[in-house]
Amino acid sequence: MATVSNFEDLEIWQLARQQAIDIYHLFITEPFSKDWELKNQVNAASGSVMDNIAEGFERSGNKEFINFLLIAKGSNGEVRSQLYRAQDRNYLLPEKMDVLKNNCITLSKKITSFIKYLKESDQKGFRYS
Repeated sequence: MATVSNFEDLEIWQLARQQAIDIYHLFITEPFSKDWELKNQVNAASGSVMDNIAEGFERSGNKEFINFLLIAKGSNGEVRSQLYRAQDRNYLLPEKMDVLKNNCITLSKKITSFIKYLKESDQKGFRYS
């Protein structure tokens, strides 16, 4: 694995950040922008993905980091579910939904792979390298 000194170096955090940006661009347009509850919920969930990756990284060791990664993975699933609600309300074209859904799935797989890496690593945490 490449040297990681900040959470910003993590590919999963970078992907989660891009997902949050993509979600933001969705809900600034009508009619999505007028659906306050869904807009706020999907915004919070997409932010939660990147924030939990960052918070976990800043914790003391791999066990805590893994817990936060699991929360991030759950929030990513929540984003995907909310995207279906947005599609069902005709806020998303099918092509856009496919791209966003596939991005969620890719991020979920990468988080899972990173969790596996941390579980198998002899390193106890990034702060101890």
